[in-house]
Amino acid sequence: MKVNDVVAHIQDGRDRFLADLKDWLAIPSISGDPAHAPDVRRSAEWLAAYLREQGFPTVETWETAGLPAVFAEWPAADPDAPAVVVYGHHDVQPVEPLSEWETDPFKPVEKGDRLIGRGASDDKGQVLFHTLGLRAALAASGADAPPVTIKLLVEGEEESGSVHFAELLRTHRARLDCDAVVISDTTMWAADVPSMCTGMRGLTEVELTLRGPSSDLHSGSFGGAVPNPLHAMVALLASLHDDAGRVTLPGFYDTVVPLTDEERALFARLPFDEDAWLRTAGDSRAAYGEEGYSTLERIWARPTAEINGMWGGHTGPGGKTIVPREAHAKISFRLVAGQDPAAVRDSFRAWVANGTPPGVLAEVRTSGGGVRPCFSPIDSAGVRAARRAMERAFGGEILLTREGGSGPEADLADILDAPLIFVAVGLNGDRIHAPNEKVEIPLLLKGAEAAAYLWEELATALR
Repeated sequence: MKVNDVVAHIQDGRDRFLADLKDWLAIPSISGDPAHAPDVRRSAEWLAAYLREQGFPTVETWETAGLPAVFAEWPAADPDAPAVVVYGHHDVQPVEPLSEWETDPFKPVEKGDRLIGRGASDDKGQVLFHTLGLRAALAASGADAPPVTIKLLVEGEEESGSVHFAELLRTHRARLDCDAVVISDTTMWAADVPSMCTGMRGLTEVELTLRGPSSDLHSGSFGGAVPNPLHAMVALLASLHDDAGRVTLPGFYDTVVPLTDEERALFARLPFDEDAWLRTAGDSRAAYGEEGYSTLERIWARPTAEINGMWGGHTGPGGKTIVPREAHAKISFRLVAGQDPAAVRDSFRAWVANGTPPGVLAEVRTSGGGVRPCFSPIDSAGVRAARRAMERAFGGEILLTREGGSGPEADLADILDAPLIFVAVGLNGDRIHAPNEKVEIPLLLKGAEAAAYLWEELATALR
């Protein structure tokens, strides 16, 4: 395919593409709100109809115990060609506070080069650019089928935890058999600094309760003579990190996949302004974290422990001189490649048992299995092919990033036994999950162009 031909076909289809995207964005597919469950289903039905219109020979709505996903397949002409699953989601975040939106979140509008509306960037716009790219690739090549078998899987519960997604993957494992998984639900560094994500952190959460006496006690009669659960809690949590900012759980770093020298060099080339970044971090006054790592390395490729909340005893007006009966804290761990949420929870329990003083009982509660981290080696065939496709579209070098957030990507990699490839054109400034979410229209079109080149690159790289 020639670049000029691909670009011409994308420009020819631009207005229709945007009109279709606006129709889809108008559906309030908020998966976290049960009242919008019919809208999520309507969103799936819209997408299924759209994909049939685009020419996908197979389009199906896949039911779950919750909300539906959409599956579509376009086989390659060559039965021995590689197969690629493209993952995205059609559900969106809630829109509150409505008072902060400049426009109706479900009446998308164009303002210059921006398309504003809930889901414009996360993730409907980035799902749909694949269809524009595929049509441009077929038109530019004169082919009736792509050079790889494309399997599009678009779930309806990503914004509410993907609670049924792993089971969906297991149920349809044979249909989803593939050589790679393309993820289009991340961001680039900047519009003028195009980049590829190569990993996302995982997550696990715990709640810790420490109990002392069976009731609150008068501090004059009992203070200093029996254990105080709040004292025990602050002492325990103060020891969660050492003086170098490292987490002190036993074995916490044992399985962490280290950054390579090349990755660290590529991160260092990004135009990162730490002072400006601190202003976006709630006007934080200083950077902090594990010694020996840059800020970007800490938030992308190193694991963390955060105390999310602490409470106990008297917190109302006035004084109440007591030894409280119990203390509570919520702690979350962001995990990186090589770590397992269950192993971290087990390590936390052992750490608590070892650090709880006599006379205090500890209880650790967890909910759910956590989210596993995911990672794509930068020298893998798929990542190299995707970088070439993006370089053809953007006309220059593509740098590499990771993301600190978490999603269901590890389930895709593990259950489908396929490497992950991140191809996305969202921006951190797209106000994802916030009022006035937007997407840059020129970047959506560049995403479509990169997708057009991606299939022929992967057809060669994955054989």
